Amino acid sequence: MYSRILSIHSRLAHSRSAYNGFLKRSPSSYIIPRTSSRSTSSTPASRPSETNYLPYVLLALASGAAGYAASSFIAPTSQLSPSEHTFGSPADYGRAIVELKSTFADRDGVITTDPDELRIHGHSSHDHHHGESPHSVVAYPESTEDVVKIVKIASKHRMPITPYSGATNLEGHTRGHSSGGICVDISGMNKILEIHEADSDLVCQPGLGWVEVNDTLKEKGIPLFFPLDPAPGATIGGMLSTGCSGTNAVRYGTAKGEWFLNATVVLPNGQVIKTRRRSRKSSAGFDVTKLFIGAEGTLGIITEVTIRLAPVLPTNVAVVQFPNVRNATEAVVDILNQGVGIQCIELVDDVFMKATNIYGQSKRRWPEKDSLFMKFQGPTPQSLKETADIVKKVAQRHGGTGFELARNQQEANDLWTDRKNAHYAGLALIENAKGWPTDVCVPISRLPDLVQQTKEDLASIGLVSPIVGHAGDGNFHAHILFQTDEEEALARQAVHRMVKRAIDLDGTCTGEHGVGIGKREYLTEELGEGTIELMKTIKRAVDPLGLFNPGKVLFCLPVLSVLR
Repeated sequence: MYSRILSIHSRLAHSRSAYNGFLKRSPSSYIIPRTSSRSTSSTPASRPSETNYLPYVLLALASGAAGYAASSFIAPTSQLSPSEHTFGSPADYGRAIVELKSTFADRDGVITTDPDELRIHGHSSHDHHHGESPHSVVAYPESTEDVVKIVKIASKHRMPITPYSGATNLEGHTRGHSSGGICVDISGMNKILEIHEADSDLVCQPGLGWVEVNDTLKEKGIPLFFPLDPAPGATIGGMLSTGCSGTNAVRYGTAKGEWFLNATVVLPNGQVIKTRRRSRKSSAGFDVTKLFIGAEGTLGIITEVTIRLAPVLPTNVAVVQFPNVRNATEAVVDILNQGVGIQCIELVDDVFMKATNIYGQSKRRWPEKDSLFMKFQGPTPQSLKETADIVKKVAQRHGGTGFELARNQQEANDLWTDRKNAHYAGLALIENAKGWPTDVCVPISRLPDLVQQTKEDLASIGLVSPIVGHAGDGNFHAHILFQTDEEEALARQAVHRMVKRAIDLDGTCTGEHGVGIGKREYLTEELGEGTIELMKTIKRAVDPLGLFNPGKVLFCLPVLSVLR
């Protein structure tokens, strides 16, 4: 339960005059006026007997008054009503928009209230969560300084801010607040600022896509790449903010590894911080960079990032079929324990393989069986062949058949493209269907139980869903298809049951999609009340007005304020 603020009028009416002038009211907190740094006494230091002590007495009284006010006026946070907030009124928002347009009047297109722009930024065809709230205005900053100006105006008028970049999110991360707000679209901040080939890192703006990063490095003949590989349209800022990963995670880990060395962040008060230096490692203080990884824009807006790069190594692709998901997953565990060069190992079920055949973009017709798509990695052709031989033998021990190894790079690309076409191939299963994409993650050994139970659940309610999993991480995705409102309701309930099963198996409600508004109801069960309270405490400390992406990750938090 949230805490509520006890009324000043009823608690301390008898002492109101004592604090008048010392305690300024603020929408978010009590504020003590800054005292002047200039001396309040003109008495020379050599004449201490004539020192005027009145300012010091007044300052002491002010400090005591503020401290008493803090303890007496503000109840514990557990008593605050969820409905209490300090967002501005429609008139406040109107004034904010006028000020935004005036501030950026020297540049066209930075600020817009065009209805089409508002609709595009407030709507996503990738998720089906209830209710859509359009933004009041969209801002297109071009620099950190622009973001600071926008944030300060938002703070002044108490207007919510929602960061936006690649728009590939699946859990409603970029939806606006119900009262309106500013959508800060950083997609135009998409430049590479520095490349340090010798250090294997790169400094860029947050609107740059990971695909563009790797394409640029390849064009420049630099044999490095950024290995995190979520949706092709994902940008560096969004990837950091959602704690992303992708098919390469079994070899390179996730965003919460050391792939983001530092970030420049605009905080809710307009302050700009850089989370650390560019060195490969540091044990100096808190790991502030990771505070923002997975925070989904609720603590700050990313304006610059240093990312770590990895060497490009030769790869090859193989596919093998299994009699069922359990055999395939047991083979995955065995393969990983061989210590061979595995970059990716992807589980796809029989429904996915059928979808791939129907989609018609593949250059072959696939056996419609549970399968593994694998990408091998090694420094030489001989190392790749050795890995393939070992993996083939392990797969056969677990009932694997039809092992196929790409004969050249083009064939490898074609095989892997079939895996990467999962989203659109899935939609081909049912004409005019919509898909509900979701993900969960469990310990690898529990993945067969989770997949089997989910498939049985979906079959029992008559819904179809391809299953695609990053099997080396225990992370799997369902893409539940529906056509009617009734089927959509069934899909929503099925997602709920799938998440509950994952948590019961000591897993997580999301392995890589993030929380947004779609998974926030599961966080307390997964993380525990103590962890959630700590997250709330951090949120209130960094964003006391609650303006940054409100309602994402955590439900909208009320902010502590002294009532008028």
